[in-house]
Amino acid sequence: MENLIAVLQQECVEYNGLLELSSRKTPIIVAGDLVNLEKITDEEQEWVGRIAHLEKKRTEVTADIADVLNKDVKTMKLRDLVEMLAARPAEQKLLSDACDGLRDVVSRVQAVNEQNRELIQHSLELVEFDMNLLQSMRAAPQTANYNREAYSAGSSMGTVNHGFDAKQ
Repeated sequence: MENLIAVLQQECVEYNGLLELSSRKTPIIVAGDLVNLEKITDEEQEWVGRIAHLEKKRTEVTADIADVLNKDVKTMKLRDLVEMLAARPAEQKLLSDACDGLRDVVSRVQAVNEQNRELIQHSLELVEFDMNLLQSMRAAPQTANYNREAYSAGSSMGTVNHGFDAKQ
């Protein structure tokens, strides 16, 4: 049980680091800083690799506990283990705190990642809009503006300057 608690606590530490990194990524996305976005994404991959290793370790420890308890590892949940530790309140509290901490930080990481995903999606939509506008401007007919000598003085559609609106 101590191994499981230690792995859960370490996962919580790693997810907190990932949360901090994901939070730092938000202003970089808003600024459109592709160089720093690439750097921070590479750092995130390192964090995710460590988390995946801990997740594998947690699965192994949980499988060992399920074997000892003669339970099906596929149906056994961490909350079930917390309830089974009612006779050992100190370990029960440690396991419960580790589970709650991990659940909390994972939900915060998910929220920040969802916000970042939406910002990136919005930015991509603006880029696509700008590209479509530029293409349509190139294909737009000239306006029928003639000067006194009856020569066309027209121009194609006006230019548009769009930027990323971080307020949304």
